Amino acid sequence: MNQRAFALALAAALVSLMAQSAAAQGLRPSGAAAGTGLSRPSATPSVTLPPENRNSSGNNSTAPRAADYIVAVVNSEPITNNEVRSRLARAEAQLAQQGGAMPPRDVLAREVLERLIVERAQLQQAKESGVKVDDFAVSQAEQGVARQNNMTTDELYQRLARDGMGKERFREELRNQLLQQRLREREVEARVKVSDLDIDQYLREQQKGMDVASMEINLGHVLVLVPENASPVQVAERQARAQRAADRVRGGEDFATVARELSDAPEGQRNNGLLGLRPADRYPELFVNSTLGLPVGGIVGPVRSPAGFHILKVVERVTAGVPTTVTQSHARHILLRTSPQLTETAAAARLADYRRRVLAGQADFAVLAREHSQDGSSKEGGDLGWANPGRYVPEFEQAMNALKPGDISEPLVSRFGVHLIQLIERREAKLTQREQREMARDTVREKKLDEAYATWAQELRGRAYVEYRDPPQ
Repeated sequence: MNQRAFALALAAALVSLMAQSAAAQGLRPSGAAAGTGLSRPSATPSVTLPPENRNSSGNNSTAPRAADYIVAVVNSEPITNNEVRSRLARAEAQLAQQGGAMPPRDVLAREVLERLIVERAQLQQAKESGVKVDDFAVSQAEQGVARQNNMTTDELYQRLARDGMGKERFREELRNQLLQQRLREREVEARVKVSDLDIDQYLREQQKGMDVASMEINLGHVLVLVPENASPVQVAERQARAQRAADRVRGGEDFATVARELSDAPEGQRNNGLLGLRPADRYPELFVNSTLGLPVGGIVGPVRSPAGFHILKVVERVTAGVPTTVTQSHARHILLRTSPQLTETAAAARLADYRRRVLAGQADFAVLAREHSQDGSSKEGGDLGWANPGRYVPEFEQAMNALKPGDISEPLVSRFGVHLIQLIERREAKLTQREQREMARDTVREKKLDEAYATWAQELRGRAYVEYRDPPQ
């Protein structure tokens, strides 16, 4: 499975303009710079209903509405004033809920219109690209919105009805958001690559602002002693010896071998030159300052001290901004990939039957996975092994995190198909250096995805033919 990618700003167009999904929708609170609003949507469904106000003058108002008219055309498809007004009313409600200064209405209306233009261009591209969303995926999103607002779906629609929104209209907005999500996944994901150099740069930037006292490092150390009152000839000879040691290590020779042969420090003989993982403030200041900007595996030296010449290698570092202990999950799943012959709805029905059979004791999950799963894990009975947070796409991880050991999820849709998940167990685990780097990779990737999405959305907006008509009112 892939690591994190894009997710859903579910129905934010109608039920969560601004608030915590302001960035997701590209609408900026008062004081933010104007523009087209091309921030990448948040990674998980995030829809908060605005405060209920049955006496509001919004969509429930009995006052006569002005005649509708076209405010913009996007590739021959119109955007109407009433569309902007509907979005604008909810944007204002959410901003009022947030508190703070309200931007001028005409400024906010332009932001809403620009967001509508961007969305319309993306939906048109999705249609041209053959991207589709099954009713099952819409229902799954619908249930997610209800859960997020601590409601049943019936209660959600009762509330939306009081706010002037019908079920079909809401589901259509959900479908549009899902279409945009799937288009983004397909168009933007492949643009992002994260190299080891990117990770090293990120970790260096984190370390610059890190309190050294909270850092732990493990250094490899070669010491070439310089006797007190040594002559210049002796100092030069010892420096040359230290340089040979550094050259051998940089040339790829085993650090432990070099330390055993050339180091005058006691750990060179008894511990392969390793000083051990310890808080940075327990190291000499010279060692910390000399290695602070180095990535793991980096080598510095010879470095001179009163004792002699040092060669230092960063063997391990507890990474700034990355946890050292996490809750890992051990799960297995059955994946059915959708196709023209197998819709999401049909796949979900098949997986629901598997779930029923397992819960009734009529089938074994691992056996069903080996027989039916279309994932590479099928030969292991669907076993995905131990996973750190962030390993799976958000919808999969969210469903898995809601389970208790032994539980089986309802069928759920992701970009890969339809899944059935069983959580086997959880544990607290200390991350290895490699795992910490992988979590740093996730962080760097998220940042790059934001940038790639903004570039892609701007490109798509730039290719669209947009004709502005009368301004929205």
